Amino acid sequence: MIQTVGSHLRRGLASVFSNRTSRKSASRTDSDNMADGEGYRNPTEVQMSQLVLPCHTNQRGELSVGQLLKWIDATACLSAERHAGCPCVTASMDDIYFEHTISVGQVVNIKAKVNRAFNSSMEVGIQVASEDLCSEKQWCVCKALATFVAHKELSKVKLKPTMPRTEEEKTEHSVAAERRRMRLVYADTIKDLLANCVIQDDLESRDCSHMVPAEKTRVESVELVLPPHANHQGNTFGGQIMAWMENVATIAASRLCRAHPTLKAIEMFHFRGPSQVGDRLVLKAIVNNAFKHSMEVGVCVEAYRQEAETHRRHINSAFMTFVVLGADDQPQMLPWIRPQPGDGERRYREASARKKIRLDRQYIVSCKQAEMPLSVPWDPSNQVCLSYNNVSSLKMLVAKDNWVLSSESNQVRLYTLEEDKFLSFHMEMLVHVDTAQAFLLLSDLRRRPEWDKHCRSVELVQQVDEDDAIYHVISPALGGDPKPQDFIILASRRKPCDIGEPYVIALRSVTLPTHRESPEYRRGETVCSGFCFWREGDQLTKVSYYNQATPGVLKYVTTNVTGLSSEFYTTFKACEQFLLDNRNDLAPSLQTL
Repeated sequence: MIQTVGSHLRRGLASVFSNRTSRKSASRTDSDNMADGEGYRNPTEVQMSQLVLPCHTNQRGELSVGQLLKWIDATACLSAERHAGCPCVTASMDDIYFEHTISVGQVVNIKAKVNRAFNSSMEVGIQVASEDLCSEKQWCVCKALATFVAHKELSKVKLKPTMPRTEEEKTEHSVAAERRRMRLVYADTIKDLLANCVIQDDLESRDCSHMVPAEKTRVESVELVLPPHANHQGNTFGGQIMAWMENVATIAASRLCRAHPTLKAIEMFHFRGPSQVGDRLVLKAIVNNAFKHSMEVGVCVEAYRQEAETHRRHINSAFMTFVVLGADDQPQMLPWIRPQPGDGERRYREASARKKIRLDRQYIVSCKQAEMPLSVPWDPSNQVCLSYNNVSSLKMLVAKDNWVLSSESNQVRLYTLEEDKFLSFHMEMLVHVDTAQAFLLLSDLRRRPEWDKHCRSVELVQQVDEDDAIYHVISPALGGDPKPQDFIILASRRKPCDIGEPYVIALRSVTLPTHRESPEYRRGETVCSGFCFWREGDQLTKVSYYNQATPGVLKYVTTNVTGLSSEFYTTFKACEQFLLDNRNDLAPSLQTL
């Protein structure tokens, strides 16, 4: 769906769905009874509550982020071990953004549960909230995603799959595969951005007269891993290492700003290897770059066993973003950093690249359906995040549990979903075609005009990579509009990563400087649509198409919803015939799937 639907359209929707309200309410009641009435609780869920004492705080009387990271890691580890049934170690921690600080006397409530288990690793979702015991107020502090690996000596661990039950659990389970994909390509994303893009430094309004050499911010510290720092297997707690990293990073940031900095964000922690009791951990930190109101500090951890050892093991690296808050709690201007030649200049440029990716990601995620425009600018720096957002949005729509069957005709079913101001619909049918064949045939949008009369022409603008492509789509004029519509569409396809999961083709609008709006067409937008393909048997596939209706086509959609008119039915049946007629065209290609 693309834009906010006006009140007059809402009234129209109300009449269309009035005869189904009771059924939808009943469906929601049944779902609530399953999740709440029976007292359902995720079997992997672990909760921890901690009272913040003076020994947990920093110089401002606020909970130290290092201490919070230890609590977060411990809670997540307990959840992972509850699912795995064996010891687990921290493999990585995704980006964390801290929304609020926590003061002495307040309570930290941490909740963790396993979102999805893969072969030997699992994603754990963590929510952190603070509670004021006097006022009974609670607020969100941060959310985090951690990856843990099951670890058994002398044996390989094969984790049992998680069984999501609620809509939230199904969504997190489905999207976890996309997040895993992003983690695996993150390093390559940085390299590509540095190779292909010119990073602009934000020097406007900067006080260049106050320039600090980066070397002056360098910190090196050593820690001896003792039994209290390790788990029951003798491996150092990931949270303890993260706490030590936060400590040296704060010192480095303080040397630049000559004040007490506040940690606002942490880029992904990635543990490259374990450390044990008796190891010496060398922690190094330096300010990589200072922007107008924030600075990035890079931290590296290396381990060695004996003083005589010359080879050190790389344990972890991370990047932390600090600000300096004034009396009004607003970020203060920072001095300019002067990087050292060689590696210092490389770190300086990489910090700018990471900032760009971070800002692009925040912009993409913040584009709510009620905001305009919904089409997000596409460029190589936000490619991975846009692709993730494209697929995850469709998966979240698929995971909704309150779809209502509106009509059925000749084994073609039409479902609708009314939420807030938006109308979504999906159609499904069974086709006697191999699932991989159907996926490949519909992946190439250039062939869509062969079966969809609502697509006049489709041009491939750019083949981004193996799984993502950008198309220029032209549709005929709709209703009384004299102009045809055009769309710039990012198509992202995904193969299933587990048995029982669907093949996915996700579609969303983007903007390109080479294809701006033209007076010849009326530019349309779509934020979430696409296909899912489930294998129902040998040479039998369930094909489902999902879409969120835009105001421009809402009247057309509601007209079709009322009785599955020939428009929807004939288009979807034409898709079926297209698949049947071309199912033998791609036999060699199936070997790559």
